[in-house]
Amino acid sequence: MGIFISVPKTIECVVCAVLFALLYCACFYRLTGILQSLSYSGTKLFKWARKKGNLTFGKHVLLTMLCVLSTAVVALCFSFSGEWAAVISLACFAVFFAVFIWADNKIALKVPVTFTPRLKRLYVVLVVVSLILVYLAVTLLNFADFIWGNSVFTLLRYCALSLFGLLIMPILALSNSIAKIYEVPHNKKFVRKAKAKLKSSNIRVIGITGSYGKTSTKKILCEILATKFKVLATPNSHNTPMGLAMSINNNDIQNFDFFIAEMGARHVGDIAELCEFCPPEYSLITGICPQHLESFGSIENIVKAKGEILSGCKKAIIASDCSALFEAYSCPKLTVDCVKDVKSDCNGSTFTLCFGKETVPAHTKLLGAHAVDNIAIAAMLAHELGMSAKEIAEACEKLNYIEHRLQLICSGGVNILDDGYNSNVKGAAAAIEVLKSFNACKICVTPGLVELGMLEESENRALGKHLVGLDNVILIGETLVIPVKEGYIENGGDPEKICIVQTLNAAQEKLKAILKPGDTVLFLNDLPDIY
Repeated sequence: MGIFISVPKTIECVVCAVLFALLYCACFYRLTGILQSLSYSGTKLFKWARKKGNLTFGKHVLLTMLCVLSTAVVALCFSFSGEWAAVISLACFAVFFAVFIWADNKIALKVPVTFTPRLKRLYVVLVVVSLILVYLAVTLLNFADFIWGNSVFTLLRYCALSLFGLLIMPILALSNSIAKIYEVPHNKKFVRKAKAKLKSSNIRVIGITGSYGKTSTKKILCEILATKFKVLATPNSHNTPMGLAMSINNNDIQNFDFFIAEMGARHVGDIAELCEFCPPEYSLITGICPQHLESFGSIENIVKAKGEILSGCKKAIIASDCSALFEAYSCPKLTVDCVKDVKSDCNGSTFTLCFGKETVPAHTKLLGAHAVDNIAIAAMLAHELGMSAKEIAEACEKLNYIEHRLQLICSGGVNILDDGYNSNVKGAAAAIEVLKSFNACKICVTPGLVELGMLEESENRALGKHLVGLDNVILIGETLVIPVKEGYIENGGDPEKICIVQTLNAAQEKLKAILKPGDTVLFLNDLPDIY
């Protein structure tokens, strides 16, 4: 036993463990980005990995097999060096793990890893957990070698470290669970701070929810109200408790008249949780469709979840196509009816704003009739808050394109419709109609629609029907695109005008070969990495 715990052997164990663990931790980079996109849910991470077509586990198996075979071969080749052959064989881990890291990061994350304080803390936990596990593994292997004294085992003892290739995801999930021991109470404290800050202020809260159009309506409302009031809104698509709390805690809310809070949900109770600490005085519901049906389970649950925003509010404004779904709720409600005579083309939309006898013509450069629907919801509330139809119309004229939501970008004479953040069935149909309003060649690039549960196949088949009539259709991926293609061909689409590629980069290469000045390409639903 004295030989096993000798200083040289201890140093060997520590050095091997440290070098291996640090190299090992570099393998987590892309997966931590995925985990971050999944709101740090270990359950969702494994569910993502099990999806059809996901090669993550296969890559880990391949990494493990390559390490096992190479370390065994190298150890046997250097058997003349005695027990040092096992140490030399560790070089194979450096080679194959480096290749794995290089290859894994060649597939760039669409949503880059954001090194937030939380992610940095997770990485610290990852390093510590990896160090402990690898050190224990190295020590146990050397102890087993000391006990058995088998020459073959002595040479091949470090081959067993290859199994860590299969443990990349479990160790990430374990580290994430350990980190949550701190993160969960820390987040609750952060939310409580925001609640207290909000309660002690005079700022008035406007809550926005719906299956689609939340972020667009929020940005439109913010721009309209900002012409007369001081307005704070949650940035981008931040619509979770932490997203709302960050907006409140990171700003001097006493300097604002209104706080526009986008409220998202994937389960019944999510919006009730948001309203508990950030109760809205006014509530807006933008529309209902099967988006997130996979997590909600039914349309009834979607309506129930979105309806949670109506509890306790002073007044609610609800889109006309879904107002009947919320009749049972007792709060004062207005159905959107302030817009008529809508005409949309590739130059934007014209419409008439109507508030009683007050009617004003209006124009926006925002594309699509559905953009006018979002404007109408915002306009109804703006009028309730004291703005005149003329003031609202003037604000509409100045509305800017909303990033990644049918945003028109002109590049090299080509019109690019960036609708990357549109993943709902109604918005997709509207975006395709906008594309068809342009001249010259019209092309759509899409991976299909997600989170539709049992309706996923039928809705993607319907998407294919909408694509008929375009000059070219490029589908990205393997699974969702099959029903899209079938729906396209079944409804008279030309098989020669539709193709499937595996990546966005491949789609862009195809576009380079066919695009000419004056053409228009729609990027519909650029799915994040979690799909």
